Amino acid sequence: MKEIKVKKIISNNVIVVFLVLLCLFFGIMNTNFFSSINVMNLLSQMCVNALLASGLSFAIILGGIDISVGSQMAVTGVVAALIASKVGQMNSLTALFILILSAIVIGVIIGGVIGSLIAYGGLIPMICTLAFLTILRGLAYIISGGGPIYGLDSNFGCLGAKRLIVTGNFPNGMIPTSVIFTVIIVFIMHFILSKTIFGRHVFAVGSNKNVAHLAGIDVKKVTLISHMLCSVTACMAGVVTASKLQNGQPNIGEGYEMFAIASCVLGGTSLNGGRGSVARAMFGVAVIAVINNGMNLLNISAYWQKVVIGTIIIIAVLADTLQQKRTQKN
Repeated sequence: MKEIKVKKIISNNVIVVFLVLLCLFFGIMNTNFFSSINVMNLLSQMCVNALLASGLSFAIILGGIDISVGSQMAVTGVVAALIASKVGQMNSLTALFILILSAIVIGVIIGGVIGSLIAYGGLIPMICTLAFLTILRGLAYIISGGGPIYGLDSNFGCLGAKRLIVTGNFPNGMIPTSVIFTVIIVFIMHFILSKTIFGRHVFAVGSNKNVAHLAGIDVKKVTLISHMLCSVTACMAGVVTASKLQNGQPNIGEGYEMFAIASCVLGGTSLNGGRGSVARAMFGVAVIAVINNGMNLLNISAYWQKVVIGTIIIIAVLADTLQQKRTQKN
């Protein structure tokens, strides 16, 4: 009985076991992996992908997807930087207001348009967001004039570049403000998905739209709001990146959608919809961050990192497909 229980626990938490093994492997290969400095850098590197995955979980659980999140990051970062450049000198509170308000407003607008086209226009999520991937990237270059927006007040970095708690080992601060911000947003998204009526509606729609409709759920409204939440978190990832770089780059976020999708799938979110978790998606985020960080410490080429991440995505999707087939047989 004990062996059966252990096997069941392991099978239900494969991603956790894999993450622990990865950490042990890279820790043995390079002792700097577990150093306090590297751990803080690792947490900081996870922030953008964690924000993207927390919102993308909603779209994927619905049975859809949003591959334009990287371009949404770029547009928001550029707009926030442009506003900050017009304001000029500012304190941290003003900078924080500009960054967060930009993310919310732009996210609601972009998510509202994408969600409406999918929910009320009947567009296929993949095709719709593929179009917006290009449209928004083009807008980012148009708004920025084709190049980065520099010359921003140093307080613009309050959300992405600053750190709190100064110690001997961390004279500039130990805990990045981006980590604190990300934890708050991820917790909110997790709460919405797992503890609210709306979250249950998201799972119901993702499992079977027709049944959800017959149960009295407004499928179109759920789809619209889910894409708005997805876009808001993507835009928050954009302002965090812009704040960290302390400028607006129209090329940021390129390819980031693949990391976010991989994180969700690794965390057990089904691409067929109806199953997933924001909390478990964070384990997927951690796996990808550990792989990238560990391979950097081992001086492995960035090209090989892409190969490894792509292979992991294929394995994760294959595992999800096999699990779906087993479920259907049972």
